[in-house]
Amino acid sequence: MARPKADLPPAAAILALADGEGRLTLRVTPGARVETLAIEDNRLTLKVRAKPEDGKANAAVLELLARALGIATSRLRLLRGATGRDKQVQIVAP
Repeated sequence: MARPKADLPPAAAILALADGEGRLTLRVTPGARVETLAIEDNRLTLKVRAKPEDGKANAAVLELLARALGIATSRLRLLRGATGRDKQVQIVAP
C-alpha cells in the first residue's frame, strides 16, 4: 500500500519564518506514523517516520523540509539539535 503524501504548507509561509540569515527553528517528532509539516507558534513542527538512530531522523527532517521548500537537500544545514527534538536549520544560498 502506498504511503499518503504529506500535506505541506506553502514554501512562502515557511520562508517567512526564517530570520535574516535563513535560519529556521524546528520541533521534531521522530517515529511518527505519518510524515507531516505544520506551522505552530512561529516555528515548524515536523513529524517523520524515521527512528532517531544513526542520524536517520535528521536526514528525514532535511528531506521533508527540502521537499516543502522545493530546494535540494544539500542547501539545508543542521546548525543545532542533532540529538534533540528542538533543531535549528539554515537555508544556504545556492
